[in-house]
Amino acid sequence: MNRLVDATSPYLLQHADNPVDWWPWSDEAFAEAKRRDVPVLISVGYAACHWCHVMAHESFENAQVGALMNDNFVSIKVDREERPDVDAVYMTATQAMTGQGGWPMTVFATPDGTPFFCGTYFPRPNFVQLLRSVATAWREQREAVLGQGAAVVEAIGGAQAVGGPTAPLDAPLLDAAATKLASEYDATNGGFGGAPKFPPHMNLLFLLRHHQRTGDTGSLEITRHTAEAMARGGIYDQLAGGFARYSVDAHWTVPHFEKMLYDNALLLRVYTQLWRLTGDPLARRVARDTARFLADELHRPGQGFASALDADTEGVEGLTYAWTPAQLVEALGEEDGRFAADLFTVTEQGTFEHGMSVLKLARDVDDAAPEVRARWQQVVGRLLAARDTRPQPALDDKVVAAWNGLAITAIAEFQQVAAVYASPQDEDANLMDGVTIVADGAMRQAAEHLATVHLVDGRLRRVSRDGKVGEPAGVLEDYGCVAEAFCALHQLTGEGRWLTVAGDLLDTALAHFAAPGGAFYDTADDAERLVARPADPTDNATPSGRSALIAGLVAYSALTGETRYREAAEAALGTVAPIVGKHPRFTGYAAMVGEALLSGPYEIAVVTDDPAGDPLVTAARRHAPPGAVVVAGRPDQPGVPLLADRPLVEGRSAAYVCRGFVCQRPVTSVEDLVAELG
Repeated sequence: MNRLVDATSPYLLQHADNPVDWWPWSDEAFAEAKRRDVPVLISVGYAACHWCHVMAHESFENAQVGALMNDNFVSIKVDREERPDVDAVYMTATQAMTGQGGWPMTVFATPDGTPFFCGTYFPRPNFVQLLRSVATAWREQREAVLGQGAAVVEAIGGAQAVGGPTAPLDAPLLDAAATKLASEYDATNGGFGGAPKFPPHMNLLFLLRHHQRTGDTGSLEITRHTAEAMARGGIYDQLAGGFARYSVDAHWTVPHFEKMLYDNALLLRVYTQLWRLTGDPLARRVARDTARFLADELHRPGQGFASALDADTEGVEGLTYAWTPAQLVEALGEEDGRFAADLFTVTEQGTFEHGMSVLKLARDVDDAAPEVRARWQQVVGRLLAARDTRPQPALDDKVVAAWNGLAITAIAEFQQVAAVYASPQDEDANLMDGVTIVADGAMRQAAEHLATVHLVDGRLRRVSRDGKVGEPAGVLEDYGCVAEAFCALHQLTGEGRWLTVAGDLLDTALAHFAAPGGAFYDTADDAERLVARPADPTDNATPSGRSALIAGLVAYSALTGETRYREAAEAALGTVAPIVGKHPRFTGYAAMVGEALLSGPYEIAVVTDDPAGDPLVTAARRHAPPGAVVVAGRPDQPGVPLLADRPLVEGRSAAYVCRGFVCQRPVTSVEDLVAELG
């Protein structure tokens, strides 16, 4: 029976025609396992996952394997991006049993969902043997199987516990986190650790704010060097923009080619803030082209942003992206082909597979002579046109609430910084204007989609596809990321309704996700009961639900002056603080918000008749301290608390600066405003 045909998940739809009698995650599936008295096989993955595809081709598309699974198990297919709660629980079990995790994840469980054997990818011969062994053990060694399951549940219950030690996230702790990151920094290649190497976006956001607060030049240099190394590496698409998920090597050369929405949203923030603080032309270009990638490649018209571009094209990694010197000559001609091979490090030996090379910039060209930059951009355009004729990777077009929140926040910040640096004299001013217009439209459509489609009866839903909302309930990261996004949109647009919805989301999160001691669970108190209730405080590929909610609480408190939201944020940060100093690579977002609280955060209101062009607005956004909120508009604008009871000064625009709810006198000159923000 084909039970996946109506799924909203592209990953589930990829398996709809398998000979496996798949069930979606549901009470009915577990009831069927209980009725048949067979174990449950839970297979977890996602649409852009290379090894998920490999296991599908090897095993799930094989009739003999399918028959073995159907005869002995109830098989459930789970999209980890739709059900991060299910994924979190069973990933914790997998890590407890094997010492590592990853996708595809393969879990054998009892009919009540208790895991008793876990693993990841299995080649077909190993998988077939495993299926037979588990089926035999279930029939002949049931008591041992149930005992193993009980031990696993006890282990994951401890791993997901709340109510541990707390501490203030103060300046010495954040200073220690920055020092620890510096000790783990790869001074040769940028980033942290060795291969595989993931873009450390949240750590870089923390280090940028740490630099702002402390003046620490080392934090800025780590960020600048890492940002440049990634942008010149193969992990960055040198033709169309956008970053791949990670590099398989330590020097950013060969990527795992999937492009995820969350990575590109967080990296857009990194390059935008680096551009704001330094004016660096490489950061400017990469921020612009990453915003363009989001708007052109991932945005779904009238909806939100799609989740990912696949790692594979027609089952082959890198088929769309890799080149040989001969292919460059074929696309560009002899002279420009040699120029491109030299510039993009394309060699006869190749840097990838089968003599192919992934394009990477051999040298910085943003500061090159105008004629070199012009030739480079002309070559990029022609190569992109040639690449567009190749087979293209599949798009996972489901809309995930949390990741769309990250993208909205990133584009809102990009729009503000682009306005700060807007200059008609720039050689690419028209291109920048075009990107800001398209990105602004995509951002607003995504926000409307979240507010009207994903918000159902006052509660967030996790995913949608083709304009239709899915059933999975929103988890804590959805509420946090979307609330933070709506606070960012409120600052950009001056529209009060976004702040109102942000407050409603935060109130729902405080009511339904709170845990003892100021912590938060990742699932609501009325959500589906799993074998454990996840509550992970660490930031991984995306901000943890706790970190995301803290960011939303801090921004909302600063924008409204309502102290109870700040108090909730401080209490929640206290539950993460013991981890920050010891493991800063896994608490970057929390540390970033901690820097905002130490800074104030500043609340900057500019009353003006010209919020788009007033020099005070430009100065406020250019010099805003870490985590500051900035709102501009006419006095007493409805729905904008920061503009309430703040008049013009002698008919002139004025900036009102507060810090931690303590305010300075209004100023009317740019010089005085910059002095107050310094």
